[in-house]
Amino acid sequence: MNLIAAADKNWGIGKDGDLLKRISRDMKFFSSKTTGQVIVMGRKTLESFPGGKPLPNRINIVMTGNPTFDGKGAVVVHDLKELKTALAAWEDKEIYVAGGGGIYKLLLPYCDTAYITRIDEEYPADTWMPDLDEAENWNLAEAGEPLEEKGVSFRFLTYRNDRPEAL
Repeated sequence: MNLIAAADKNWGIGKDGDLLKRISRDMKFFSSKTTGQVIVMGRKTLESFPGGKPLPNRINIVMTGNPTFDGKGAVVVHDLKELKTALAAWEDKEIYVAGGGGIYKLLLPYCDTAYITRIDEEYPADTWMPDLDEAENWNLAEAGEPLEEKGVSFRFLTYRNDRPEAL
């Protein structure tokens, strides 16, 4: 399982239900990785998508504690056991954990790779993901060249988990 996120210097990922910064190269990177694959997210992340609907050309799985939540076409699961059962149907696909903060924290131990668009700034945030530079078993494997878009500096980083747990 993979994790994919954009995070600022403090590992902030969102504020008021939205991304901290919209970077078109990050959006294209996310699309190139996840199109045709499986994305796993929380309810608030799904609701932040255009129209609150699942992203097209992907299998969208939403984890929520709400037993009556309508995923608008997404597969809805309520715990890790249900997630494992749902994922078994797509063993031939790559799985990407796509947020938000609680889902990243819950599923991080089961991920072996994390694709992070690291923004070289600090923003006011109300949602964070775990700090992979400090996380046990996680190591920076690749760091792309520094990039800039509309005055925002960032780079694409790849982290690897030395000992991912089985889901």
